[in-house]
Amino acid sequence: MPLKNNSENTKKVLDYRFSFANERTFLSWIRTALALLAGAVAIDQFVTTVEYPFIRIGLAIILAIIAGVLAISAFLRWRANEKAMLEERALPYNHLLSIIAILVLIAATCFVMLFLVGH
Repeated sequence: MPLKNNSENTKKVLDYRFSFANERTFLSWIRTALALLAGAVAIDQFVTTVEYPFIRIGLAIILAIIAGVLAISAFLRWRANEKAMLEERALPYNHLLSIIAILVLIAATCFVMLFLVGH
């Protein structure tokens, strides 16, 4: 017996262009997270001439934490956007972005301190 074509049996399909755009945004967030992680590793391994190593270690840890949070946030944001688009709702705002901006500001401040102490 064939299924009736009603709203319960029809699965909604998202326009692939929007899905691909959402995926590209996800991948750009992941690229940024990887760059931050690479920066953390580089600072930890190659910045050895600092008089106070706690600045170097602290900066590397901050960058690594930001990278991890950004990667998790990228996935959660991608998933929430896909769901919102399928349900034809407005895309959700992510408050974590302002927190990440503050963490990057802290990392930049630590980097300036590292630079000033090293010179």
